[in-house]
Amino acid sequence: MAVVFDFLSVLAGTLLGFALRFPGYSYSYTLPYVVLSFVLPVVWVLVLAASRAYRPAVFGEGSEEYRRVFNAGFVLIAFVAIFAYAAKADVARGYVMTALPLATALNLGCRYVLRKRLHARRSRGQCMRSVVAVGHESAVGELIRQLRKEPFHGMRVVAACLPDERIVDTIEDVPVLGGFADAAEVVHRVGARTVAVLGCPEMDAVALRQLAWRLEDDEIELCVAPALMDVAGPRISIRPVAGLPLLNVEHPELSGGRRLVKGAFDRSVAGLLLVLTAPLMLAIVLAVRLDTPGAAIFRQVRVGKGGKDFVVFKFRTMHLGAEDLQASLEEVNETDGMIFKIRRDPRVTGVGAKLRKYSLDELPQLLNVLRGEMSLVGPRPPLPEQVDRFPEEVRRRLVVKPGMTGLWQVSGRSDLSWEDSVRLDLRYVENWSLAMDMQIIWKTWATVMRGSGAY
Repeated sequence: MAVVFDFLSVLAGTLLGFALRFPGYSYSYTLPYVVLSFVLPVVWVLVLAASRAYRPAVFGEGSEEYRRVFNAGFVLIAFVAIFAYAAKADVARGYVMTALPLATALNLGCRYVLRKRLHARRSRGQCMRSVVAVGHESAVGELIRQLRKEPFHGMRVVAACLPDERIVDTIEDVPVLGGFADAAEVVHRVGARTVAVLGCPEMDAVALRQLAWRLEDDEIELCVAPALMDVAGPRISIRPVAGLPLLNVEHPELSGGRRLVKGAFDRSVAGLLLVLTAPLMLAIVLAVRLDTPGAAIFRQVRVGKGGKDFVVFKFRTMHLGAEDLQASLEEVNETDGMIFKIRRDPRVTGVGAKLRKYSLDELPQLLNVLRGEMSLVGPRPPLPEQVDRFPEEVRRRLVVKPGMTGLWQVSGRSDLSWEDSVRLDLRYVENWSLAMDMQIIWKTWATVMRGSGAY
């Protein structure tokens, strides 16, 4: 399907570029461009195939799939330009600079549609890869729970291999079928296509090499999880030293030029959104004031970058004195205690419930972004009493500005547990990039419009 969609989307882009560049031109002049419009999609698919853009590993998640499609467009533009120069052909620059960017944009859109279709099928249990997990009980259990919670990864653990001194027969209803030495046999027995080796000292370089040799004849995928968790993307690279493949981990970029760009982007977008949403915010102010007595804007002290307190702005969604009533509702708290959440909180007003469902109550935080206290994307802004109870590793969240949205917003919102929220916030801190910010902002629109997980 990817091959077909790639061909058709690029064909549509080149023909549209042709129509825009040559309206009303003679047939004899435009015939070569018509032929070129049909040839380029074929070359495009070949370039994608050469860049391994049709490998199953690039489908479904991550930016690699989109990067390879974008690179194909860049290569085609460069190829046509160099060919025209070498052959001294008079190729209309307007056609090249119109057709190929259009083709790239359409192809990226088609790949996005295919990805969403794949995610929908995986949510129904289809298009999944069978996985044998090799590791200690706690790590295997966490992997099983995470893959069940996020089926879009396309992996399902069907069997586990634990150390020989194991004392359990199943983990999360997944059978334990052997020890580390039995991993290759278990893979063939259950018909799995992937082996996931989780960080454990027993699986050293020799054991991994032997396992890889036993799997390579059947082309079974071998994945090894590094001991350093929640670090990915451009921060990780393999560097050969003295014949050993060393995992090189760069420090996260928490200051410097990229942070200046992020700050400029945040403030410019926040200023623009304040202007565009001013009529909506005025309507919300009137609705809040007419619904229940009290100020329309709620102010609360939160903790920002470096542990500094700041006042966050939100539209009021609760009755006056709601904070004083929290102690009497602690027994019905639906979270694990670090945060307070109730699906049907009696303190929330009628208008407030609607504002929370679509995150409209957070629009005044654009002022916090404009003042430099928050970012458009970042970890949750915690309360001072929460920070006082933070373990040392959780304080890592405070090295960046809190955000209006973040990985927690697009991964479940209030449905997330405290541990999941912290894990996502730390993952963001460790792997921040402007591209990740743009991806989160894009996903936020869909999450907010669905209105799920907000209460």
